[in-house]
Amino acid sequence: MEKHQEFMRLAIALSEQNVLESLGGPFGAVVVKNNEIVAQSANKVTSTNDPTAHAEIAAIRMACTVLNTFDLTGCIIYTSCEPCPMCLSAIYWAHIDQIYYANTKNDAAEIGFDDKLIYEELEKPASERKLPAVQLLRNEALGAFERWNQSAMQTKY
Repeated sequence: MEKHQEFMRLAIALSEQNVLESLGGPFGAVVVKNNEIVAQSANKVTSTNDPTAHAEIAAIRMACTVLNTFDLTGCIIYTSCEPCPMCLSAIYWAHIDQIYYANTKNDAAEIGFDDKLIYEELEKPASERKLPAVQLLRNEALGAFERWNQSAMQTKY
């Protein structure tokens, strides 16, 4: 438990430092494999003008670069706050084994980071969401899927 707390304290420190330096939101994340830190990052949304530059996403990208893989099986992520829907999805896509988090999504909502709308929107059919989504040229797009499905070079992920 001591190591888990050490890694979480680092994620929390990253979030605090980020606020002090005005680099982004109050979020930090650390990716660990075999009790060794692979990557760490704070939120960089405002400093990079990238809405996807959440701490978890940035740390996952770094970990993939360091480990030269898109599969982070065997890794654990420590994050200063319960992951938002985007980050949670990225954690699943990366095949990270476990998440440790400090603040909750409700704590984040209390300071203006409310993901409730996204959670609600995901429950609705696409036609009922606030963001219009129109399917277009499916038959033309299926060609790439067919080629992928028949390709001997495909890599499962």
